[in-house]
Amino acid sequence: MKPWQVNLTSKARKQKDRLPKTIQEQLLFLIRDIEKHGPVRGDWPNYSKLKPRQHHCHLKKGKPTYVAVWAENNQEIRLIEVTYVGTHEKAPY
Repeated sequence: MKPWQVNLTSKARKQKDRLPKTIQEQLLFLIRDIEKHGPVRGDWPNYSKLKPRQHHCHLKKGKPTYVAVWAENNQEIRLIEVTYVGTHEKAPY
């Protein structure tokens, strides 16, 4: 099976760079898991679908809670785009 391609929007890249190192590592682990197994990560705690083809996962619960939001852009080319990485309070859902 062909792996999924995961891209970060320019906004998400900037957000990632401002995250604590441990949260950046969690995000990288999540991205590698999505590349290998696809966008539906039901085996991750704190994962859920937001709407068709849009997903999110809490990378760290607590204060603050960090979240990653991603969308399946094109099933044909198997592209995932991470659209938001940051605190739960500012998440776009």
